[in-house]
This record gives sequence, structure tokens and C-alpha cells, in this order.
Amino acid sequence: MTSDDASTLRTAADRLERLAARTTVGDWRVGGLLASRPEVVAHAPDGGTEHVAEARAATAAWITALSPAVAGPLVSWLRATADSGRPDRSALALARVLLGRLPHAPEGP
Repeated sequence: MTSDDASTLRTAADRLERLAARTTVGDWRVGGLLASRPEVVAHAPDGGTEHVAEARAATAAWITALSPAVAGPLVSWLRATADSGRPDRSALALARVLLGRLPHAPEGP
């Protein structure tokens, strides 16, 4: 793995981690009265809830599958790959896609 590849993995991990830190926390679940127009609600550990976004049925499953809970393992994988020095085309492909989609954000949540 080149130093550019390792830098790409670390940068993607950093951006994903910052995005997750400022996203609505909790266990995201689909709810609502109409199946054709469910709401995504975050259920916080303290029992509170917060509306995340309205989405169509097909999109709601995608949003809940990729809730902020997924960020931790992805960040760990990207960083471990970067630190290993071993090429991993899947990790690098994911990092490149993330860098094309994740917002540039100032340091911190």
C-alpha cells in the first residue's frame, strides 16, 4: 500500500467519523402510520426519540441500515487497513466513494 492509499483511507475514516458525530444519535427505526411514507425515528438510550427524516419505504430501510451505528466499525476497518500497510482494494474503493460523497467539515463534531 502506498502512503497515498493510507492517507485516503485515514481521510475517509476521519470524515465519516465527524459526520456520524453530528448526526442524530440512537437506534434508527422505521415507524409511522403509512407504509408508503414511513418516518425514520432515532431512539436514544435514555428512551427519548427524535425524528430523523421522512422517507419512502425503500429508502427508509437503507437509511436505518446505515445509521450512525455503522460508522464505528467502518472507521475502525478503514484505519486498521491504513495502519496495516497491506493493500485492500475493497477498503480503498470504499474510501474513495466516501471521499466523493462525504462533506468536508471543520475539525470536531
